[in-house]
Amino acid sequence: MDLRTTVERAQRLKQLHAEYKPLVLPTVWDVWSARTAADAGFPALTIGSHPLADSRGADDHEGQTFEEVLAAVGPIIAAVDVPVSVDLEAGYGQEPADLIAGLTEVGGVGLNIEDTVHSEGGRVRSTQEHAHYIAGLRAAADDVGIPVWVNGRTDLFLHAENASDVLDEAVERLRAMEQAGADSVYPVRIQDDDDLLMAVTGAVAVPVNSTAHPVKHDLERFRRLGVGRITYGPLLQLAMTGAMKDMLGSWAR
Repeated sequence: MDLRTTVERAQRLKQLHAEYKPLVLPTVWDVWSARTAADAGFPALTIGSHPLADSRGADDHEGQTFEEVLAAVGPIIAAVDVPVSVDLEAGYGQEPADLIAGLTEVGGVGLNIEDTVHSEGGRVRSTQEHAHYIAGLRAAADDVGIPVWVNGRTDLFLHAENASDVLDEAVERLRAMEQAGADSVYPVRIQDDDDLLMAVTGAVAVPVNSTAHPVKHDLERFRRLGVGRITYGPLLQLAMTGAMKDMLGSWAR
């Protein structure tokens, strides 16, 4: 994809985050799902690492190399006329500048970056380490002149036995990511907890991303709680898997 188009899509993604409250980015995994979501009227999309891996017979948690991910997402991005963000897990061991270069070369204009480092035994980056990595992504995007949308993710709630116990630490981490240049922040695994969602949305000035189930959750509830951005993670693909099994069940007898 040429640089001008990539820049225009990045600018459009930023504008959409300001226009929609919340902005819903359906999580897709191949050309078919991307075109289907775009045809349904969504103005931007995100490619999820988990559904992408499942669609390719690979493992999530960086079970593919960065080069393999880029080769897979390039055709998806090229198949639609809307901005596309890509879940890049913990960065596949890449330096921030290399991550931005690879993403933008295939036309990606946004990314998720999480603090669980799967290539290093699943350790969790410290607050400052993760913020430093995000600052590197911000600087690299600025250097190439593409306003890549950085969605900084933390897995602290995901790893905690009791999510409420790590709220203060999570808020500190979200604020550090915001100060480092994250355009939005993504505390995963609290989508069903109103109190925690309200606590984090009230703690930062940038949009808070929440995972949502396309059938079980309600858009108005997330809007009421102050959520600024919604993605489906693997839940859209899982919901479609269940629906497909239901449709095909009687034919397998």
